[in-house]
Amino acid sequence: MTTHQVPQRMNFPTVAPKVFKAVLALDAAARAGLDPVLVELVQIRASQLNRCAYCIDYHTTDARKAGEAEARIYQLTAWEESSLYTEKERAALALTEAVTLLPGGVSDEVYDTAARHFDESELAQLIALIFTVNAWNRMNTTTRKTPGAV
Repeated sequence: MTTHQVPQRMNFPTVAPKVFKAVLALDAAARAGLDPVLVELVQIRASQLNRCAYCIDYHTTDARKAGEAEARIYQLTAWEESSLYTEKERAALALTEAVTLLPGGVSDEVYDTAARHFDESELAQLIALIFTVNAWNRMNTTTRKTPGAV
């Protein structure tokens, strides 16, 4: 099998270390108080939508380390048709899609469903997690950071 090497455009942490460190701090703050498995599901799904190969690889690895089942990782692209996710996870994934694909906006239905499953503090953390993973995705796709790249 021959693979195609996608050249990295820039090593962002080296070129913009203050920005990179700020996003790392935001990432740590956004995760606080959220279930680690849910965190990874949200980050994988946003990364799939944003086509960020580096982040998909990174977060599927972290999901496995957090104890996530392979079947749930594989079915994440079709979570709406899958019976493997809880109602709370489904609410988080719907919110992830709405925030990530923002031109359509976040409907009251999606927001209200998430609000039924997460208290206000958790919901704020979830929203922060979603916009943070989107920042990572945009940084890594723009600079073409690929799995295995340092």
